[in-house]
Amino acid sequence: MLGRQTVLAVAVLVAGTSGAAAQGAVERGAYLVNTVMTCHNCHTPIGPNGPDLARAFSGGTPVFDTPAFRVRGSNITPDKQNGIGTWSEADIEKAMREGVRPNGVPLAPPMPTGFYGVLTPADGKAIAVYLKSLKASPNKVEAPVYNSHFERELFPGADKPADPAALQADKVKLGEYLVTIAHCMECHTPRIDGKLDFSAVGAGRQEFAGPWGTSIARNITSHPQKGLKAWTDDEIKRAITQGVSRDGSKLKPPMGYGFYARMTAGDLDAVVAYLRTLPPRE
Repeated sequence: MLGRQTVLAVAVLVAGTSGAAAQGAVERGAYLVNTVMTCHNCHTPIGPNGPDLARAFSGGTPVFDTPAFRVRGSNITPDKQNGIGTWSEADIEKAMREGVRPNGVPLAPPMPTGFYGVLTPADGKAIAVYLKSLKASPNKVEAPVYNSHFERELFPGADKPADPAALQADKVKLGEYLVTIAHCMECHTPRIDGKLDFSAVGAGRQEFAGPWGTSIARNITSHPQKGLKAWTDDEIKRAITQGVSRDGSKLKPPMGYGFYARMTAGDLDAVVAYLRTLPPRE
């Protein structure tokens, strides 16, 4: 029979291990949300100097106003009145993976849930744990208005969680995973009648108007002239993290260079390795 001291020691060890695991989940979730997935772009107010991190995740500045819907980036802090404080971790994961709020109302297409089904179970939970750990903000965001039916676009290969073991064993698979959850192809794939053209993934050509003027999403396939074939690995990384093109010219927003600058060296290597495998497309 275990003595009282032994039982207490085991209890402390278990509590410590559980606490470390929770802290690890928060840190992983913070990395994904603040870096790879660039969630500030829509869920944090944007000022002249970029995201206002004093109001992080309290609701975004951009308004997506289309004939089908009018939506604004939601308050995703744990505020119970105006945020997601009443949502469980499972609710948060379901919203990301399936594009549906706990009350059954769908999330509009600006939220790229069609890419998030690939999240590993651990990463999906880490994001939920991190969001629940945020400081609550009472900021009220206008409710979405849906004028007509819209379809959720499921990105090829993002229909089920990735295999964590495969991501650890294969740098290209890890890069594909990161590019998917970063929803890079949401911008770097052309659209036909408003829908992504999955036959031309990575070919770019979408236009984005803003204070910067009009930017055109670049071709990030392995095409020798129009794509990245002739670029060095360091040139690709510089474009991703600093917004500087191969010829030294500055690239325009809305790509989140400032967020990607905090990606780990290993993750950047994996992203480049994957981009090298994209079939050349014009």
